[in-house]
Amino acid sequence: MSQAPVEPIEPTELIKPIDLDQLYDPPSEMIVKGVMPNLLPFHIAYLKVATFFCLASGSAQGLDASPRGGEPGFVHALDEKTVAFADWPGNNRIASLRNLNEDSRIGMLFLFPGLEVFMRINGHGQISTSPDLLNRLKENERTPKTAIVVTIDEVLFHCGKAINRAKLWRPESQLARTAVPSLGEMKASLTGIDKAKAQEMDEGYYRAVRGDLY
Repeated sequence: MSQAPVEPIEPTELIKPIDLDQLYDPPSEMIVKGVMPNLLPFHIAYLKVATFFCLASGSAQGLDASPRGGEPGFVHALDEKTVAFADWPGNNRIASLRNLNEDSRIGMLFLFPGLEVFMRINGHGQISTSPDLLNRLKENERTPKTAIVVTIDEVLFHCGKAINRAKLWRPESQLARTAVPSLGEMKASLTGIDKAKAQEMDEGYYRAVRGDLY
């Protein structure tokens, strides 16, 4: 059955100011009071079990978000206003580090597998090569080249409705590799390499992404 055509949206409709206070209810007093300027003991308890967060940064060229993961507690609370974490090898775009050289604003969104809550830290970051700090942040006897030190402006918890909308932690939500094109298949589409070469790239990718972590 054919669908009715979608009416085009005029550009002026997209950019005109919207009175958001008319559309949304104000946050509860508890939500407002839950935004803190520093870490409290319960924030530190969550940091000690945290294994993954997304890092947001930006510059005049645009915005960026990148995943960060490690052993539980890989984000260290240096004091009630400061956290630090190692920068481990990725794709070598080092977009976050380049952004921080230009704009210190930073955001961190923590996910906790199995839990229905997020934790957020917003603040300002700087890149450090302090030997003492890098030694403190090493994992599996590997020492990072740099660390990011974040001075906290605000820390807060965020409800987990998005987790449940996505059914994120349910086993049936796990995707099969064949559900989407593989890395090798995407490379083949871009470069014209043959199927055997694409499969070889896939095998190399999984070896590296699982075994060459540091």
